[in-house]
Amino acid sequence: MKTMKNITYILFVALALSACSNKMTFQDSSVVPAASGDVKVKKDKNDNYAITVNVRNLAEPKKLSPAREVYIVWMQSDRDLVKKLGQISVGSGMFNKSLSGELTATETVKPDRVFITAENDAQTLNPSTEMILTIK
Repeated sequence: MKTMKNITYILFVALALSACSNKMTFQDSSVVPAASGDVKVKKDKNDNYAITVNVRNLAEPKKLSPAREVYIVWMQSDRDLVKKLGQISVGSGMFNKSLSGELTATETVKPDRVFITAENDAQTLNPSTEMILTIK
């Protein structure tokens, strides 16, 4: 009987934790076809949203045609038009062959949409029209 209560409790906690986190997968990219990734959104105890963006097989921006300098992650919510979350760096090297990167940000509103653009300048305030990866 005690074992059944423990199992029920563990299942309840696991379900509750998974309900707090929302994972979305990026759509295939026509600009960088091998690129993939996901976005995890988790509401914290202060009613903020922790947003984690993971990408894989994302070509270095200088290898795009035309070449760009940086990748920028943006979000859109029902309250805001578009907001820049930050720059995502793509790592490669001896220990990272997958051209992967990660960005973590905290926002007060839940994103309805997250997307990545390639930009000429990291200081840009508006996204370019060519999206690299997007979640709708």
